[in-house]
Amino acid sequence: MPLNSQLISLLDQGMVLDITLEDLPFRVYVAQRPADVEQVASLVPAERFQADGNVHVAAIHDTDDASEQIQDMLFNLSPGDTIVFLCTGPQAYADTLAEFGQSSGDIAIS
Repeated sequence: MPLNSQLISLLDQGMVLDITLEDLPFRVYVAQRPADVEQVASLVPAERFQADGNVHVAAIHDTDDASEQIQDMLFNLSPGDTIVFLCTGPQAYADTLAEFGQSSGDIAIS
């Protein structure tokens, strides 16, 4: 499935990306954080919850197959959805960003 991503902003240990998948736009948050739903509210602005579309959340651990989890998540999206990947370790974070064509070597800012 052809996927394009564009870095929108850097977070403290994270990135906000706009992706296009089969000509449909989505917002993606990738952050190295604990697998805790409370983390989502600190990453995603309130207006994303109020906009059309759903907010999907997945935890990715260092031992997980990030590619498989991302593909499963992308398969179930509707236009306007927001996806949050909480990566619980540095390898999961790097693997997840790599799937979107980004590098974890970028300097993160808050």
